[in-house]
Amino acid sequence: MSARRIVNVDPRGLRFTAAISSVVLALAIVLGPPFGLVLLAAQTLVFAFGAVLGLQFQPYAVLFRTLVAPRLSAPAALEPEQPARFAQAMGMLISVIALLAGIVGASVVFYVFAGAALAAAFLNAAFNYCLGCDLFLRFGHISRHADLTERRRVERDVTVG
Repeated sequence: MSARRIVNVDPRGLRFTAAISSVVLALAIVLGPPFGLVLLAAQTLVFAFGAVLGLQFQPYAVLFRTLVAPRLSAPAALEPEQPARFAQAMGMLISVIALLAGIVGASVVFYVFAGAALAAAFLNAAFNYCLGCDLFLRFGHISRHADLTERRRVERDVTVG
């Protein structure tokens, strides 16, 4: 088994990126298809950078790290990157659905999914509640339980057999 490197992030950076995402998504909704699709596509790429490459490569995080963080004191605590990366992946998935809906002319679906992405980003920016992180932690708990259950089953099979 290979050990994963644990990456911790400044939670203020997560809120900063969520605030910018909220503005971009709100503008995409206000402009609507077809003009808002350009902003939505850009935001989808931002989510993809954070989800696939890691939060340190997410463009808004780079802005935070270079322009904002040097002016702040050290954070009181750091948070693990994994839940936030999952949240970025969820944002990317929801944005892709909204983007595809806008492209094919399904305006209602565009507004529903772009609105869902906006709601999640706004919750993080305004109230420090990361919906995607919460889902990750809940899913992780289920996953750990499934691993333990499987391990017990295998151990039982080995001792019986």
